[in-house]
Amino acid sequence: MTADEWNALYPVGTRVLAYPNIRPDHPIAVAVRRAKAEGRFVEPRDADLARGLDTVTRTRAWTLGHGRPVVAVDGYAGGLCLTHVYPGGLCPTCRRNFEGCTCTGGVR
Repeated sequence: MTADEWNALYPVGTRVLAYPNIRPDHPIAVAVRRAKAEGRFVEPRDADLARGLDTVTRTRAWTLGHGRPVVAVDGYAGGLCLTHVYPGGLCPTCRRNFEGCTCTGGVR
């Protein structure tokens, strides 16, 4: 999705679920969840790599010089790639509201 397409659909203040680091479907996040589920040790710094941020947008989306569309959200400095921002506060894995998410994709 381009910045212009995003801006046409989502005004500033739209509730989103944002992933500042990696998304829950990233292979590293999957491996960490698997290791935790199996009772193996996980480095504390790795445990929250796919932490979701339940927030709202604070700017319109814009395109960076290298072509990536980003948007700024409350609680995070700078822009996040639109591939890491999910409108409506929906979990990208189960598509439930953030509060109702019980799958591993809604990790806070």
